[in-house]
Amino acid sequence: MAGHSAWKNIKHRKAAVDAKRGRIWSKLSRAIIVAARNGGSDPKFNAVLRLAILDAKAGNMPRETIEKAVKKGAGETDGERFESVRYEGYGPGGVAVIVEALTSNVNRTAPEIRAIFDKNDGKLGVPGSVAFSFQQRGVLLVSAAAATEDKLMEIAIEAGADDVSSMDEGFQVLTEPAQFGAVRETLEARGIATESAEVAFLPVSPVEIDETMRAKLEKLVDALEEHDDVQKVHTSAA
Repeated sequence: MAGHSAWKNIKHRKAAVDAKRGRIWSKLSRAIIVAARNGGSDPKFNAVLRLAILDAKAGNMPRETIEKAVKKGAGETDGERFESVRYEGYGPGGVAVIVEALTSNVNRTAPEIRAIFDKNDGKLGVPGSVAFSFQQRGVLLVSAAAATEDKLMEIAIEAGADDVSSMDEGFQVLTEPAQFGAVRETLEARGIATESAEVAFLPVSPVEIDETMRAKLEKLVDALEEHDDVQKVHTSAA
């Protein structure tokens, strides 16, 4: 979920990190493997791999585990081959949902994702059925304690960000996907920590839902995120 609910969702995810650390590291490893396979094992020349490694470090993944994943992706060690797939559908309250996954077996993953939708008042759609409801943007959330708005604005815009907006608990920095890596790395180099940093699908017209529907939607999102192949889940909920 995106928009003003971003901080809420970050807290929700952090609360579950310890219980799911093994699964989270597995998903981060997959992202590194695919990035290294598709663009090479040197992060200096592979922006996708560089960002995947930053995500892994943010998730406290050990250096040895990161290096092992890079080698797998580069073909230096044996391992499963993963491919990127995207599922689209609707959740409770008519909320659009996009699921990003990395799988070694599409024929297994697709019916499992469909089953999760069905069991949680949702409906899996066909490719392209809800993509028009979103725009892909780089989203970085910065705590108010990490920087002043003026300082963050100056650094982020100079690095290529499109916008910096104030939120209840800090600031949201938006970028074009192509500029996301440069902005993230610049903030890190200038000592400005991010609470979250990802290229996400943001809803063009966020959907307002009541608390009952929101609870059902969160149950669907949690179930999807529990799936080993799922990397990220995006919804159009406000």
